[in-house]
Amino acid sequence: MKNLNTKAALLAVIAILQVSTFTTYAQSFGRNKPSYKKFKFEVARSPHFEIHHYLKNDTMINYFTGWAEEWYHMHQRIFKDTFRIKNPIILYAYHADFQQTNAISSIISEGTGGVTESLKQRVIMPFAPTLYQTDHVLGHELVHAFQYNKLLRSDSVDYSINNLPLWMVEGMAEYLSIGSIDPNTSMWMRDAILNKKFPTIDDLANPSEYFPYRYGQALWAFIGKTWGDTIIMPLFEKTAQWGLDVAIDSVFHFNTKTLSAMWKIATENHYKQFMKDSTYTLAGNKIISEKNGSSTNISPSLSPDGKYLAFFSDKSIFTLDLFIADARTGKILKKVSSLDRTSEIDDFSYIESGGTWSPDSKKFAFVVYSGGRNKLSIVDSETGKTELIEIKEVSSFSNPEWSPDGRYVVFTGLNEGVGDLYLYDFETGKAEKLTNDLYSNIHPSWSPDSKYIVYSTETICPGQSRKYCFNLTLLNIETGESKVIDVFPIADNLNPRFSKDGRFIYFLSDADGFRNLYKYDLQTDKVYRLTEYLTGISGITLFSPAISTDRENGLIAYTHYFNKNYEIYVANEQDFIPMEVDKYDVNFDAGTLPVLKHLSVNIVDSALCNRFPAIALQVDSIEVLPYRPKLQLDYISNAIGVGISTGPGYGTSAAMAGSVYMLFSDMIGDHQLFTSLALNGEIYDFGGQVAYINQANKMKWGASVSHIPYRSGSMSLIVDTLQIEKEKVIVDDLVLNYIRMFEDNVSAFLYYPFSQTRRVEGGISASWYSYRIDRYHDYYDHEWGFPMGGRKEKLPSPSGTNFQTAYLAYVTDNSYFGMTAPLVGHRARYQIERYFGNINLYNILLDHRRYYFSKPVGFAFRLYHNGLYGKTSEIGKASPMYLGYPWLIRGYEDISIYGGTNYSFDPTNLTGSRIAVVNAEFRFPFSGPQVLAPIKSNIFLTDFNLFFDGGLAWNKDDKIKFKWKASESKGYTAIQKERIPVFSAGASFRINLFGYLVIEPYYAIPFQNGGFSNGMFGVNFVPGW
Repeated sequence: MKNLNTKAALLAVIAILQVSTFTTYAQSFGRNKPSYKKFKFEVARSPHFEIHHYLKNDTMINYFTGWAEEWYHMHQRIFKDTFRIKNPIILYAYHADFQQTNAISSIISEGTGGVTESLKQRVIMPFAPTLYQTDHVLGHELVHAFQYNKLLRSDSVDYSINNLPLWMVEGMAEYLSIGSIDPNTSMWMRDAILNKKFPTIDDLANPSEYFPYRYGQALWAFIGKTWGDTIIMPLFEKTAQWGLDVAIDSVFHFNTKTLSAMWKIATENHYKQFMKDSTYTLAGNKIISEKNGSSTNISPSLSPDGKYLAFFSDKSIFTLDLFIADARTGKILKKVSSLDRTSEIDDFSYIESGGTWSPDSKKFAFVVYSGGRNKLSIVDSETGKTELIEIKEVSSFSNPEWSPDGRYVVFTGLNEGVGDLYLYDFETGKAEKLTNDLYSNIHPSWSPDSKYIVYSTETICPGQSRKYCFNLTLLNIETGESKVIDVFPIADNLNPRFSKDGRFIYFLSDADGFRNLYKYDLQTDKVYRLTEYLTGISGITLFSPAISTDRENGLIAYTHYFNKNYEIYVANEQDFIPMEVDKYDVNFDAGTLPVLKHLSVNIVDSALCNRFPAIALQVDSIEVLPYRPKLQLDYISNAIGVGISTGPGYGTSAAMAGSVYMLFSDMIGDHQLFTSLALNGEIYDFGGQVAYINQANKMKWGASVSHIPYRSGSMSLIVDTLQIEKEKVIVDDLVLNYIRMFEDNVSAFLYYPFSQTRRVEGGISASWYSYRIDRYHDYYDHEWGFPMGGRKEKLPSPSGTNFQTAYLAYVTDNSYFGMTAPLVGHRARYQIERYFGNINLYNILLDHRRYYFSKPVGFAFRLYHNGLYGKTSEIGKASPMYLGYPWLIRGYEDISIYGGTNYSFDPTNLTGSRIAVVNAEFRFPFSGPQVLAPIKSNIFLTDFNLFFDGGLAWNKDDKIKFKWKASESKGYTAIQKERIPVFSAGASFRINLFGYLVIEPYYAIPFQNGGFSNGMFGVNFVPGW
């Protein structure tokens, strides 16, 4: 996120307040990180952690603290390290609150379960819908805390985080928190073997091709189980010191290529014993795939009449949208909801939450993030009209399921870390809790007669590497009684659905180490396996809904994972061949990550299998303290700072090079202090800046104070005489006039985000300017040129001046950036600024941009106006605006207002106190990610563009003529001057240099300055507008 938020806030906010509005670029856009609520934190202090939270459920905090301490002792056995100070954890009640954290600056997506940042080694995470997920995320993030503690707080060894590949960092966190028994990661490995795409270790350096969490976990499991988990830290530390290849050679005494071959052989040999039939037939028809959807088509939901299939897909590339397709043919009928169409919805809840149809198959309901909570979005499948329902009793919920009678929706609600089933009544608008226990209840589904709900309930799995597993449970709505369906103990039995006649319950289970579809017969108590797929039926995660049934035709839709793609099939009940299985038979061999040969003790799996069922600490071992914000140093570095004047009409040069930059913040990130100090040259060249930002409330505000010197000068060589003793000597005098301008600035600013895409911002600023002029004389012998000394004199300086400004702006931005420029969505900034002091006028800025993309081409359009309004005498004090910058109109940069062109074009048509610009571009992604560009590259990111630019510059009293060529010039008059628009067209090639800089070489045809006979090459150094 590159906008007015947290760690990037100083540069962005100060730029808005201090850059002159007469600079026609440098206007900020970007998404917001809104704070919808104010959190009142307190601190629970345990032996090794300080947990910052605002929950009222002391029991859950006690449990959570116990889990953290348990993970600490488990990870300590691997890292052989300890925290010198108590490690901070910032805990949120649910994901929508987590998205508002100020501890990290970036926008948090639906798929981010937790974050560990390096500045304060903070673990930031929410409670997940299940204890299973919360426990895993906590264990995963605490591995990162140990990694940072080892790498950044070492006194004796010089480590470099940059030496560590992502698979090594994230894969270690997965292995140490899950272990080697993992049917989900095993599914990925089997898929790679089946499709002959198993990577080498060098291939893992490409995270877009090989997901570092899954492949990294598999490789670490192979290493740990083969050579013993005691080898983990030597390999990790040596990699951080010397790089991966040197570390592997040092630890194993063979090279990376050999280790890759051993890993591949072990993986193939292990899984092939479970995949003897590598050519199997899938039940039903593949209706959604990469051909008509994308590589990610998830959360299928059949309408009750069996005619339609709703699903989420990133078919649009930049957003994951809701589509409706014909359930028989797969023809996509409509995109019914998209994030780029609404400003009220921050995100869809799609990864581990599906949607549900109304009984008449006309409306579809799913969960969204809006206003800092989850809401139920109900969209009409015909009209696209959307209704948002806020369920007041529960702020976080998932997997809604509409009752067959249409009155209710059942869902999993998360409250203070506990996931229970709730029933929402459309008639009363109220929700009722159906279950009430510590363990989570998820994936509810109605029986056809609306009398029962089947769901998956969490339970402790003693003696297993995973602490929790899921049983099927049947709830009688009338009596409130629940009954556990006794099938596949210690397996994850998820996503249950009733058959159309209510006799069977379909569900997914990893009981055989795969992820297959089963059905349970409620009459006979028998279980039947319906599929034997070598990869599996799965969504993005274990908890993603991956099957759906209709209520009239006996159809079953399911998501099949194959060749890294999620494809949706629709089958009839009779398409499956049921095979009765022992309902107590559970075997995870096919879901276990392989080993070459056990050479040492496996510490990780052993520790995971021997976790204590007790999950809470003694109350007296936890100290509860109020949270008091204290600013602490986060970051200090040398930096290059550039100051820019607030006042209009004063050109400046670069200043404050070689500054020291420091960042301070409190633990939860509500308060931030930025400082920059510089001394470059003489004492007069001292500069400094201090800014404070308060993000504790929805209205974010701050203030800054700065003293910034600006330097410029001129040089000349003259012949002079120098008095030496009593004789005058002719000398060459090298004269340097050194001009300093000093700006003292005080600013205050605020911004109020309505959502992630809309905000209002404003600020006031006062600047005072003073000057100092020094003249340096360096004398040289006129004939021989040898130095003869020098002197310095202080010249009279002009009187100072001052400016004060106040501005207010409305900004909206829901665009998605491609390789070098936005490709989808829109941006707009509407701003008015008032100048006071030595100049009194208004500056109005209107900037509207739209982006459309349909692979392989995008179209971008911009309307832009920037103008000074007020008395003519006041406007004349400001420097004019200029149209010929390459970020406005390309092709006119060789023109000087002093002339010098061979064509009849009047260069004054490019300057004025007001400008209007229109731009249009066809943008062709050229090289980059395969999903966007025809030439695949992870390094060389480029776009080819065809552009048309047009604009008009004028002053208050000018006569505007909309014609192609100006009238014959009869001399300039200040009262009335004819102005015409200027246009250009051409082609450009934008290149993204590793995210640091975008370069745009272009060729432009300036139609008003010679046209085709005067084509112009140029270079632009800013990202595409």
